[in-house]
Amino acid sequence: MTQNYHIIALRAFLKFLAKQDVKTLAAEKIELSKISQRQVDFLSPDELDSIFNAVPHNDKIDSLRDLVILTVLFSTGLRVSELTSLKRKSIDLKRGEFMVRGKGDKPRVVFLSSEARNLLDQYFSKRTDNAESAFISHTGSAKHYALTPRSIQRIVQKYATSAGIAKKVTPHILRHSFATDLLINGADIRSVQAMLGHSSITTTQIYTHITNKHLKEIHQAFHNRRKTK
Repeated sequence: MTQNYHIIALRAFLKFLAKQDVKTLAAEKIELSKISQRQVDFLSPDELDSIFNAVPHNDKIDSLRDLVILTVLFSTGLRVSELTSLKRKSIDLKRGEFMVRGKGDKPRVVFLSSEARNLLDQYFSKRTDNAESAFISHTGSAKHYALTPRSIQRIVQKYATSAGIAKKVTPHILRHSFATDLLINGADIRSVQAMLGHSSITTTQIYTHITNKHLKEIHQAFHNRRKTK
């Protein structure tokens, strides 16, 4: 993309020279490079279920915290930096919402699913510390310190590996999965744009390639069933 900006500027300069009757290369002969379609990775419903089921069901606060993190990431589409900067007091569990500041310090309201809200309530009730951060370490030298983006990444990958998912799974893939799930289930793209905190609709449109393919598969499967009747 940056290369194309330079090419556009060069073409404009060549057109200027041509208007001044300066002999130069024709601007039209310099072609813009083709921009490859951005690849978006996301998890299928079965993969998501297997990751959530990989979290141990025990009384350990670490296990509860990890389940909350996975659930909040998928149910909100938060960026990992937004998740790690969350404070307990900023989350309104009664209303099931909170505000974050995303890229460019742009504020947006984030909504919690009922499951995420219930799990957060359990996690906060179980904690006995006074740390302000929503998600903290409960062991070792970093006890009661806020989890870092790298810590969140390790947690996500840990359960993806335990679930038998071979590909690399990141918090951002859970964000992609959130957006894809919304669109496949009928959400309009402008609403998804707002929930993701995208300043441009163009950024959100990367997901339409996925959802269009999904709709095509449904269409083909439906017509195949009709033909076999």
